[in-house]
Amino acid sequence: MSIITIEKAVSEDADKLTKIMKRTFDEEAKKWLAGQTGVVDYNIQPPGYASIEMTKYMIEELEYFKVKYKGKIVGGIILTITGTSFGRIDRIFVDPEYQGKGIGSNVIKLIEEEFSMVRTWDLETSSRQINNHNFYEKMGFKTTFETEDEYCYIKRKGSLSAPEGKDISNIQYENCNMERTECYQVNLEGSSFSNSNLANTHISNCNLSHSKFQNINLTHSLYADLNLSNSTMKLVTLGGVCFIDSNLGEDEQPVSFERCDLKGSTISNSNLQNVEIKDSEITGMKINDISVEKLLEAYYQVNKE
Repeated sequence: MSIITIEKAVSEDADKLTKIMKRTFDEEAKKWLAGQTGVVDYNIQPPGYASIEMTKYMIEELEYFKVKYKGKIVGGIILTITGTSFGRIDRIFVDPEYQGKGIGSNVIKLIEEEFSMVRTWDLETSSRQINNHNFYEKMGFKTTFETEDEYCYIKRKGSLSAPEGKDISNIQYENCNMERTECYQVNLEGSSFSNSNLANTHISNCNLSHSKFQNINLTHSLYADLNLSNSTMKLVTLGGVCFIDSNLGEDEQPVSFERCDLKGSTISNSNLQNVEIKDSEITGMKINDISVEKLLEAYYQVNKE
């Protein structure tokens, strides 16, 4: 029996995996960001890496495997599999106490065996983590893009089913059956889709900035780990919509609701400073210029009497 194994993570693993992830990435930050005041590197300390709720989300929605060494959980690897041919390594981490034992390289091999149909793997890492560059290159990954802050890698296995790099821009498709089409590193800027069936479509790691979605049926869809800053939603039906573990981003630009029917909605366990509602922080909250804090104070005073 191999001393290094992988198993699908379950929600009961969330607390343990979160603690290991935090320990791992905090140690990386000490190593690579020491003395760099104010520097934020999301490849070294990914968003939500210390959040058990983020871990639960990734276990539920992504391919999350716990890594075991001699039967003990010592790390994890998180993947996004798009279609049948494309995979992305979102995060891989091994407890600092167990690094240097060949666990990472074995995990990559085990994942490639688990998803043998995937012919293209990609990932990103910090430009600061030189040891990561050497590791991924040793595992057969090639650099595709690099900046002062980030290196992007790709690993191809097998041959393409369609010609790579072909220019098919400015072509119109009508009444075509394109079920289960898979696109990877495709430039669709300025493209239009109308009166088409896109049900069960999976879109991940794509740039959709400045796009328009109009007259679209998006019922029962999932929107997770997205940046919707400065987006506008007009005439949108939100019945049954649920917002969980969301925030206003680094700039903390407030959300605005105008002429919206939110009758019967509930807001709980949230930060509503300078805005109200239920079991929430309401400092600065006003209704018709009347302080909610003072209203509550008056309410409790009346009830005492």
